[in-house]
Amino acid sequence: MFRFKQFDIDDSLSAMKIGTDGVLIGAWARVEGCHSILDVGTGTGLIALMAAQRNAEAHITAIDIDSMAAKEACLNAQRSPWSHRITVLHADVRSFAPERKFDHIVSNPPYFNDSLHSPDVARSTARHTDTLGYAELVALAERMLMEGGRLSVVLPADCAPRFRREAFGRLWLSRETDVVTREGEEPKRSLMEFVLTSEPIMPRCDRLTIHHYDGSYTEEYRHLTEDFYLAF
Repeated sequence: MFRFKQFDIDDSLSAMKIGTDGVLIGAWARVEGCHSILDVGTGTGLIALMAAQRNAEAHITAIDIDSMAAKEACLNAQRSPWSHRITVLHADVRSFAPERKFDHIVSNPPYFNDSLHSPDVARSTARHTDTLGYAELVALAERMLMEGGRLSVVLPADCAPRFRREAFGRLWLSRETDVVTREGEEPKRSLMEFVLTSEPIMPRCDRLTIHHYDGSYTEEYRHLTEDFYLAF
């Protein structure tokens, strides 16, 4: 059981466990003011729960193609203070057809494209783009976002250019944060926000460092995640 300040997460059933990527995108995505949020590939339900904590008015729909992950996300949501605002579905994004569109779609998508697959089928599904390619995620955003709605994703830094190319001409990059694990290193992750609009947008780009040279957390990372981590 992983304990946050306002909720707990059990990740014993899910193929992918609690990690920094999910916390990063859950804390970084601009969910304030949204009425309807979709968490794609929810896993344990972490991002959905973070969105519910940060926005007291929004209804969050969380979907996952893996039945065990969806079951665990549902259990985690039911134990939370926001169970009445979170709906968890076992669903494939390629056939997902809700009745309404969303203000914001958030995802920590699979990102291993060419590496060897794990013999654990569920873990392989969670880690590889075979079941959720970048094209499918962009197409979902085009189909399921309201005009002016946002798509927020976290990806390895070397995958970010490919995703930007996939979205080009359909979704406009509005915000990007390169994430550095430790001072002096190259970025390992990219947090990206896209907007569904026909009007060009000048993106705002910055950088976030998680650890100082000595391994201690930076103030900027503490500030981003202080509403969630017990240690902060």
